Amino acid sequence: MNFRDLEYLVALEELKHFRKAADKCFVSQPTLSGQIRKLEDELNIQLMERSSRKVIFTPAGNDIVAKAKTILLEAKSLKEIAKSHNEPMQGTLHIGLIPTVAPYLLPIIIPVIKNAFPDLQLYLHENQTTILLKQLEEGELDCLILAILPGMEQFNRLDLYDEPLELALSDKHAWSKLRNIDLQDLSGEHVLMLEDGHCLREQAMGFCFAAGAIEDNSFKATSLETLRHMISADNGLTLLPQLAIPLNRDQAGVKYIPFKAPAPIRTISLLSRKNSARQVCFDQLAALINEAVQEKLAEY
Repeated sequence: MNFRDLEYLVALEELKHFRKAADKCFVSQPTLSGQIRKLEDELNIQLMERSSRKVIFTPAGNDIVAKAKTILLEAKSLKEIAKSHNEPMQGTLHIGLIPTVAPYLLPIIIPVIKNAFPDLQLYLHENQTTILLKQLEEGELDCLILAILPGMEQFNRLDLYDEPLELALSDKHAWSKLRNIDLQDLSGEHVLMLEDGHCLREQAMGFCFAAGAIEDNSFKATSLETLRHMISADNGLTLLPQLAIPLNRDQAGVKYIPFKAPAPIRTISLLSRKNSARQVCFDQLAALINEAVQEKLAEY
């Protein structure tokens, strides 16, 4: 038994398909199948039920996969410990970001990170919150940059910045000339939202519902840019994070109006596993991101 066999097993449990698991592990299907068979022989137990259509893990197989994931994480941690002491800001770093942060934050921070840490090789992964949290927990990602929600307490957290949300509406709307607006003025208004799975949706809904606003269920956007296009066509109102807003607050038929205090905000943080050996790297990265974003937010 070796670490590679455990990686094959974990990939197969995740994908429930021999060819897909082999592709993920960059080996041929016969190689992966043969190693899984050898692992079963070595452990003297059946790990899964095989058929031409699907793979079903036995109870013993599920227990062994869970332990294999722990072993692989610990093995990775050993390498990280050595590297973190020798070269904390070198090597590769896999960062997960949510779609409502990545397109607007990355242009601000990537040049700064590259300048400060030229030997740090970044791999960026964009996905929705629940998927990113699972990937972080299982060791596929080193850290995440996302909006904080309840239920993330099991991870180590470094707050990066607080980002205000602003009201986005058509330049033809009756409120388009206002300099600012009270959140409670949204009472009774229909507000466009992102589709399920986006953490910004949960946060925006919380603020809007508290103010008495109503979600417009006729449309759910897949991205902030889709929301922006709907607003420019005079199809309603929405809340957008400040970094997604142009500095002149007036672009392509959309106006952006700040809320009066207390304005709705979301906290963007860096999450990592509590046992991660790369905390020194995360601390320096967080400080750099905070400084760069604060300078940008000050321009609004």
